[in-house]
Amino acid sequence: MKALCWFGTNDVRVEDVPEPEILDTRDAIIKITSTAICGSDLHLVDGYMPTMEKGDILGHEPMGEVVELGPQVTNLKVGDRVVVPFCIACGDCFFCNKELYSCCDNSNPNAAIGRKMMGQPTAGLFGYSHLTGGFAGGQAEYLRVPFADVGPLKVPDGMPDEKALLLSDVFPTGYMAAENAEIEQGDTVAVWGCGPVGQFAMASARILGAERIIAIDNVPERLEMAEREAGAELINFDEVNVYETLMEMTKGMGPDRCIDAVGCEALAGGTVDGILDAVKTATFMATDRVHVLRQAIFACRKGGTISIPGVYVGAGDKIPIGAMMNKGLTLKTGQTHMHKYMPICLDLIEKGEIDPSFIITHEVPLDDAPRMYEAFKHKQDGCIKVVLKPELNGNGRSEAVSF
Repeated sequence: MKALCWFGTNDVRVEDVPEPEILDTRDAIIKITSTAICGSDLHLVDGYMPTMEKGDILGHEPMGEVVELGPQVTNLKVGDRVVVPFCIACGDCFFCNKELYSCCDNSNPNAAIGRKMMGQPTAGLFGYSHLTGGFAGGQAEYLRVPFADVGPLKVPDGMPDEKALLLSDVFPTGYMAAENAEIEQGDTVAVWGCGPVGQFAMASARILGAERIIAIDNVPERLEMAEREAGAELINFDEVNVYETLMEMTKGMGPDRCIDAVGCEALAGGTVDGILDAVKTATFMATDRVHVLRQAIFACRKGGTISIPGVYVGAGDKIPIGAMMNKGLTLKTGQTHMHKYMPICLDLIEKGEIDPSFIITHEVPLDDAPRMYEAFKHKQDGCIKVVLKPELNGNGRSEAVSF
């Protein structure tokens, strides 16, 4: 089969690889009909995520048709259309029983690596390094899904892929980010980063009762989408000082809730601390650029909440914990507990409260994945969300694209 494989920093290729097989009685094999490129995939191609190996299959936002089942998977049948959550959960451990599915204790076979690097391992994740289990990802023609009796969500009859696919990650991630922000009716919510997760965080914040939403980015089409879809007020960080502008917009109070939908690769935004972050990560003195988190801590109103759906991978420098403590801020983070939030978000789609397909800007064959990674990374051609369609593939193998 064809799959999008990682071969090094800025080097991804569509290759011919063996098809997956059932390895456990709780496995399923899915024929992928749609799969997406996520902003966190860029942390892999940019070399920020450790423990990647040449030939690893990328992708953690897949959906498709069940073609084979292990004998213990009785909730699905061959032919079912399903969307697959990016995190893998057993459904039985201490954390799964508390609906903390991305903290599952049984789904990551490389738990020792996670324990060494983070104190405790995460759940297994599709296509996201050997730190998170070394599982093959879903930017491929077929995918093996472990614990398929608790993971995949059946897609309602008649619902197109374009509506269901975003349930695999970015819509529930944005929703959990908004819920973690502890939004109250009438709140002002500032969101750093207007990529897919930021867009869904804003849409979810509106659903949860936010009165004002302030979108912070420097890409015109992403800001325009935030204004159109979430009614957001806009800050272009290339044009103004973000902190001073937020203070002016909130009469010196600061936003009630702040959401960092950027994570470890924050741009400098012309600030001294952002430039120092870039230097330190380039010289291996830090792993993460935490400019946005610092900015959110300074800007958030006293007693407010900061929610972090943006992915961080290691250590950042000079996080102002003194400001966070003395202002009485609450900080809530985490990989999304997908198995909890997917049904909630599906219900919102079915009720007509949101059509998540608004985020999709490009739909292309899997063969075009390297080219679309380049466009997505460099924000070319209005690229905000890419859907890859294996069924549209031609016969030729793609050429590697340097970016």
